[in-house]
Amino acid sequence: MTDGLTKQVYALMREVAESVVMPRYQALASHEIIEKKPGDLVTIADRESEERLSEGLARIMPEAAIVGEEACHADPTLIERLGDSLCWIIDPIDGTKNFAAGKPPFGLMIALAENGETEAGWIYDPIEQRLCHATLGEGAYIDGQRVMARTTGEDPPIAAISLLFMDDLQREHMKQSIAPYYQLADIPYCAADQYPRLALGVNDLSIFERTLAWDHAPGALWLNEAGGKVARPDGSAYRTDEWDRKGMIGAASPALWDELAARLNA
Repeated sequence: MTDGLTKQVYALMREVAESVVMPRYQALASHEIIEKKPGDLVTIADRESEERLSEGLARIMPEAAIVGEEACHADPTLIERLGDSLCWIIDPIDGTKNFAAGKPPFGLMIALAENGETEAGWIYDPIEQRLCHATLGEGAYIDGQRVMARTTGEDPPIAAISLLFMDDLQREHMKQSIAPYYQLADIPYCAADQYPRLALGVNDLSIFERTLAWDHAPGALWLNEAGGKVARPDGSAYRTDEWDRKGMIGAASPALWDELAARLNA
């Protein structure tokens, strides 16, 4: 993957953030926030951002399919394109709940997948103006500087565990069998922020139940390339074309991942 592609994608994300997303931040009217289903919000900025990102990515690589979160909500069959030979994946505003409430964190996320494997990913925080990006086999970067994941050094480790999409049995298992071994941290309701936390010494571990490609493809690649570990609890790699699968562990180090996976699978 060339530096040229990253420059093009970054320029697009920055332009859309500056012209579409940030002008709406803390300035949304009530009718510009829609509840797609209970607890799942979309704003006018999400929709405009996805339109603009889709148009820009089509110009950068017209041969690739485009799968965006909001387009998939409108046409669920679009998700089947995640296994195409080339596919752009878009989360126009990750952390919409925060954005709609007028608070951070939130971010724009894009991934490029080939036959279900993420080849490149970009996460842009428009408040911090921070770009996390990675290309498969080429390392992870923040604003062009190579980064290596580091743990918090805390004992017990710090874990951010999302219970949002778990059933009652899973929640009880987490509370009884997992939580006592960790310091629990608040979740940011934003994968665009959670993945950097796992590499930058803020959190050590995270458990995700819902693993939609637009939420996780960029961050999973980025953390793995940084030397952390993201995988399904059985150890299998995250793939964008396995959209029905649930459950994933992210960790600042492979050792921490192994320890939590053993507890989950016990």
